[in-house]
Amino acid sequence: MTAYRVSHSTVYTYDERVTDSYGFAYVTPRDLPWQDVDEVEVTITPEPSDLATEVDAHGNVATYFQVTEAHKVLEVHAVSRVETRAPQHSEAALATPWEQARPLLLPDLPGAWAVSDLALASGLAEHTAEAKEYAAASLLPGRPIGEAVTDLNRRIHADFAYDPTATTVTSTIDDIFAERAGVCQDFAHLTLACLRSHGLAVRYVSGYLATDPPPGKERIVGADASHAWLAVWLPTAEGPGEWLAVDPTNDQWVGERYVTVAWGRDYADVPPVKGVIFTDAKRSTLRVEVDVAPL
Repeated sequence: MTAYRVSHSTVYTYDERVTDSYGFAYVTPRDLPWQDVDEVEVTITPEPSDLATEVDAHGNVATYFQVTEAHKVLEVHAVSRVETRAPQHSEAALATPWEQARPLLLPDLPGAWAVSDLALASGLAEHTAEAKEYAAASLLPGRPIGEAVTDLNRRIHADFAYDPTATTVTSTIDDIFAERAGVCQDFAHLTLACLRSHGLAVRYVSGYLATDPPPGKERIVGADASHAWLAVWLPTAEGPGEWLAVDPTNDQWVGERYVTVAWGRDYADVPPVKGVIFTDAKRSTLRVEVDVAPL
């Protein structure tokens, strides 16, 4: 078990006053079998006239806020203490042939009804022909799902370069293939499209990855960042099944250095902050600082 203090600060600055701001913030980590959360505090500045915590359809904790005080700067700051463990997976679930893990084709599988929507295409993870063809090299007939997903994860890491300038938050699967580059969000969407196009149920996961400084160097506070990965549904003989979380950006299974915040169909379901503002402003800037400090 590893304990972290997670700090996430989002600051919007506008060139004219904002008279009304509505928003949702997905910045509270989830309580999970492999993750315990306490001491959560979310602060909005200026002080909101309305503030509430809600649980969405995917079970994520969302902070709703409305700021009616005129402002040129809006800050959303979240601090939490989290203890994480490496998720555990049963050998039987990992050994399931991937063809036997498709909830839409096998609706009688235990728990299939609850994950079927995650086998459908979503706005940022369309089932393109290129994605389906690319995944087929890993999804060989009868191959165990754990092995097949791990192989696809490895191939995407090898074939696509990490380049923050190659894509934007609205980039499509076709864009990612065209650039052969992107960031963690893109690689998660690409893997979703690959696996879902073959009928598997996969969820997009947002959170944080604790980074280690180079040998002999001190930690740089605020050098961490939001991260994205994915989790694939593994059916089991009883119960709702298991989830294998993998990170194509780093070519590894998700372990105790990962802090899970929220999950959904794709990034559009769980951005750290989203909302609507009323303003005459023509320009705005966004600054984000994340720190995942081991305790």
